[in-house]
Amino acid sequence: MPVLTGDGIRLVPAALEHRARLLDILAADEVRRFWDEPDQPDGWPADDPSEPDTVRYTVVLDPPREGVGEPDVVGLIQFAEMNVPEYRHAGVDLFLDPAVHGRGVGRAAVRALAEFLFAERGHHRLVIDPSSANAAAVACYTAVGFRPVGVMRQYERDVDGNGWHDGLLMDLLRDDLG
Repeated sequence: MPVLTGDGIRLVPAALEHRARLLDILAADEVRRFWDEPDQPDGWPADDPSEPDTVRYTVVLDPPREGVGEPDVVGLIQFAEMNVPEYRHAGVDLFLDPAVHGRGVGRAAVRALAEFLFAERGHHRLVIDPSSANAAAVACYTAVGFRPVGVMRQYERDVDGNGWHDGLLMDLLRDDLG
């Protein structure tokens, strides 16, 4: 997969050397609340046998923050494709270090990946499904052009495993990319 660039970010193919930093980000309370995957297989993020069709990119700040060094790993964005001709589309997921929330990093990463999926992979539609309670994520995706399609009731397990929460299905058509 090629390196993708956006406003102040690079998306580089996820590699084992990013693992420790990404696991630290996943452990942050603000991230874990919506992305409950603290136990990743040994090859993750470069390889995950449970999701062989998922392509992962590490989100890197460009230029790096002062004193951090290169690469300044701040998150992960991934996609999976549905290649059945009648339903062809890609699904996207993202998590970011809370230290960069609200700085446009998520919008830049989603936009860069969307441009790639439309222009290079030939998709006409993308979907994303944040927790309906994740207002920051919903605002980020809306700013890029995603539109709410509907609420998926009791869609995902709560982090504590004792209940379920709703997800918001959103989609983005090529012409909607803002």
